[in-house]
Amino acid sequence: MEVEIGRGKKARQAYGFDDIAIVPSRRTRDPQDVDIGWKLGPHLLELPLLASAMDGVVSPRVAIELGKLGGLGVLNLEGIFTRYEDADGQLGKIAKLPKERATAGMQKIYAEPVKPELIAKRIREIKEAGVMAAGSLTPQKVRDYYEVALDAGLDILVIQGTVVSAEHVSSNGQALNLKEFIASLPVPAIVGGCASYQTALHLMRTGAEAVLVGVGPGQACTTRGVLGVGVPQATAISDAAAARVQHLLETGKYVNVIADGGMRTGGDIAKAVACGADAVMVGSPLAGAKDAPGRGFHWGMATFHPTLPRGARVAVEQNATLEEIVIGPARENDGTLNLMGALRTSMATCGYESIHDFQKAEVMLAPSIKTEGKSLQQAQKVGMG
Repeated sequence: MEVEIGRGKKARQAYGFDDIAIVPSRRTRDPQDVDIGWKLGPHLLELPLLASAMDGVVSPRVAIELGKLGGLGVLNLEGIFTRYEDADGQLGKIAKLPKERATAGMQKIYAEPVKPELIAKRIREIKEAGVMAAGSLTPQKVRDYYEVALDAGLDILVIQGTVVSAEHVSSNGQALNLKEFIASLPVPAIVGGCASYQTALHLMRTGAEAVLVGVGPGQACTTRGVLGVGVPQATAISDAAAARVQHLLETGKYVNVIADGGMRTGGDIAKAVACGADAVMVGSPLAGAKDAPGRGFHWGMATFHPTLPRGARVAVEQNATLEEIVIGPARENDGTLNLMGALRTSMATCGYESIHDFQKAEVMLAPSIKTEGKSLQQAQKVGMG
């Protein structure tokens, strides 16, 4: 439904996770009978969970641990771990930066060039542990570094930017042709972000195995404020899921939709899947792990942009292990621990057996879903308060 902004402009209403609720169906199911696995190219993954390619979230060690749990950690191949041999030392410096100097200090630290030999080293560290290696490169740099990453054993390439399109226009003649580039890759590619039906459909037509959906919803991202660009996640995911259906009808190929950002709890993840996501990419929830490299801080890939930063270094409370956050057991009742257990239980409560089945769940507009009957929790700041 369109609403009139003014005589010369109309707009669609869009919704975020806090605006909707999943409706239980006539059937329930035992959680142990629910399958939350999914397929990415030739790879079968036990958990529909990717860790964001952010330096405060994914180190080679975290990628290894998450891989052993059944998820996928995406390493930023243009980040601290590929700019510095002593990455821990630089992460310590970032954590000690005063708030008023954090952005400028990070710009200086990230001015160090990316070193191809460190890209190879980090990927080999992950591969030697016996898990899949996934790495993220921006469209501007992917041609510079993808070969060294592939030679080192990269399993999945993520081509990621604030907004990635299949029709980038450039006067310098150096624009990346995603369709040609992805066709030449021997490994599956994930591309994004995007936040609309048409952009998602065009990205699917490049031959990617998955598209990232989300522009600006992350805890550390300021894109929506700096650029005024973004779409609330429930609507963005639903639009991308519709594009997936159209692409499947056109080509017979199923392309995964990965919800990227905006999810704080297991309930948010369940809503993302109910809106059409096949998997989710999360950052700040995993930055809260005791073993996360950010030392209690989280920042995005555009936080340190040299001319127009679009992110903030935000503090996170590190009060659980990565395992507790991902698969439990939970010691808190606010939905921030055992994210995958929450997804499994949500699916079981609504009677769905698989991710694809759960994408058919009924959702409704429910602006009071988080406040109705919760006055004591809100007053006491416990649970959902």
